Parts: sequence; structure tokens; C-alpha cells
Amino acid sequence: MSHVGQDKKIVNRVKRLKGQINSIEHAVEQPDISCIEILQQVAAIKGAINGLMSELMEQHLHHHVLKEAKVDQNELDEFLKVLKRYG
Repeated sequence: MSHVGQDKKIVNRVKRLKGQINSIEHAVEQPDISCIEILQQVAAIKGAINGLMSELMEQHLHHHVLKEAKVDQNELDEFLKVLKRYG
């Protein structure tokens, strides 16, 4: 998936995740940060990871599976909605 490194949207998502994880690392070292605050940060990262995973799967589908295949765009759009919702 060498094309992924050229996608600014993907690279920016990864950089944001890195920042969020660094923030949690810093937070757990602070005695005045509550467990709830840390859990909220972890939940945000979980959502961001799910979004990244959906984006990567969609790109893989377009670039490697479907390529130039004739596709029913409505069916593909519906499939991608389900994938993002439950993936």
C-alpha cells in the first residue's frame, strides 16, 4: 500500500493519533488527572483508530480490489456506509 504514504489525509490522521497517544502517556504520569479524563482520551483514540481503519479499507478496496472494475456505485456506497458503521 505504498500509495497510502502519499495521502495527506491518512498521514494527518496518523499524526493526530500519535499526538493523542503521547497526550495519554503524559496524562497517566500526572497525579491530578482523573481516570475519567484518561478514559475519555482513550475513547477518542478508539474512534480515531476506527476512522483510520475505515479509510484504509476503503482505499484498499478502490486501489487493489476493484481497480478498474465496473461497479454499481450505489451498492458500493451502501457497502462502505455499513463498513464504516460496523467496521
